[in-house]
Amino acid sequence: MTTSADSLVAFGQQHVTRGLGRLTEAVMAKGEGSYVTFEDGRRMLDFSCGIGVTNLGHCHPKVSKAAADQCVNIVHAQCSISFHGPYLRLIEKLLPIMPDPSLDSFFFWNSGSEAIEASLKMARQITGRQNIIAMQGGYHGRTFGAMAVTKSKTVYSEGFFPLMPGAFAIPFPYWHQLGLPINTSEEELVRLSLYQLDLVLKQQTAPRDTAAIIVEPVLGEGGYVPAPASFLKGLRAVCDKHGILLIVDEVQSGFGRTGKYFNVEYSGVRPDILIIAKGLANGFPLSGVVSRKELTDKLVPGSMGGTYAGNAVSCAAAVAVANAFREEKVLDNVSARSSELLTSLKSLHDDPEVGSMVVDIRGQGLMVAVEFASPLYSPTDPALVPSAPKNLASRVAKRCMEKGLLILTTSLYEVIRFIPPLNISQGDLQKGCRIFAESVKEVVREG
Repeated sequence: MTTSADSLVAFGQQHVTRGLGRLTEAVMAKGEGSYVTFEDGRRMLDFSCGIGVTNLGHCHPKVSKAAADQCVNIVHAQCSISFHGPYLRLIEKLLPIMPDPSLDSFFFWNSGSEAIEASLKMARQITGRQNIIAMQGGYHGRTFGAMAVTKSKTVYSEGFFPLMPGAFAIPFPYWHQLGLPINTSEEELVRLSLYQLDLVLKQQTAPRDTAAIIVEPVLGEGGYVPAPASFLKGLRAVCDKHGILLIVDEVQSGFGRTGKYFNVEYSGVRPDILIIAKGLANGFPLSGVVSRKELTDKLVPGSMGGTYAGNAVSCAAAVAVANAFREEKVLDNVSARSSELLTSLKSLHDDPEVGSMVVDIRGQGLMVAVEFASPLYSPTDPALVPSAPKNLASRVAKRCMEKGLLILTTSLYEVIRFIPPLNISQGDLQKGCRIFAESVKEVVREG
């Protein structure tokens, strides 16, 4: 096999399944901290973190060493055969940082989608009910159960029906989802969303048939929209009233991404089931389903499992991640850098040259989004601006790449998301913000 950058790309284009999309037709060769290097020699500042995974930067030395050390002890200690040390040590590290002390029962799997599948199975078996209520704009994965409760884009499920039955949806309290002006009050958005939940429970899935409500406390693929605390509290109240389980999906928002270990801490709402992944092991495949023992004791032994579930190397890496968060005061850095990021983006919004094209700046911690105006939205969409340049988000992201910054779009809308490493330096954050601002101004001028 030839090894030049161009020949490797050509080989991949020929033999890697077309169903995988890519941001760039290039081969990533090395990652170090906040930077990645490609086979063609380009070194780029990474504000994607592998879609919110490498929260401590690429190849964090403590995490890589923990994984390497584990590799010479035991790599595969199958969870249906016995316990293994890294699995149990990881639980020991996670217990004190859970968003509620009731969350004391853990099952580790490989990916976020698998964890979602496990949570749906658990909810059905624990409650004896079938149906699940999800959020419009929510994303939970590409496997069949996860696809059924994913409502962010049709690309994830188009052509794959029938999906898992018994999935229903309500609008997330986001002005786009409700077709309301951007300045609609939070109180009104929450009121309307909870009213739609009430209607769904009266018109489509009776409470006695409803096993769970699943929600991301910050919409991920739906546009990086934080859920108001009052909305999450409203969901909790409905669940408590009807014996429905509340599943909180923190796959992307968890592990310090929004300034607390878990975003749901901002609301004080107790999940019945918490889903974790991505930043949990900083790039090693690992996810988790956390609940309380009084619920998981209702599960039948053997109903959960998986060949690679809770892999020893991944668990060892996750233990090192938990240690690094504490030792390196990562949450303090998130707070400082978040303030700087939002200040930089606000200055762009206030810029007379491009500010009218910036519809919204939102987010928490280092999970932040900028939404642009578009001439292509539905005529009834409040963000429709006929004079706006087309495809602003994707064009700005492409221009950023040309200038040495990896950054991603998200959602149906013209949204760019900022998910830099949580331990990013002030200088690297400023560099990324400068590239972004330059790119926005250039693309807007081009029209």
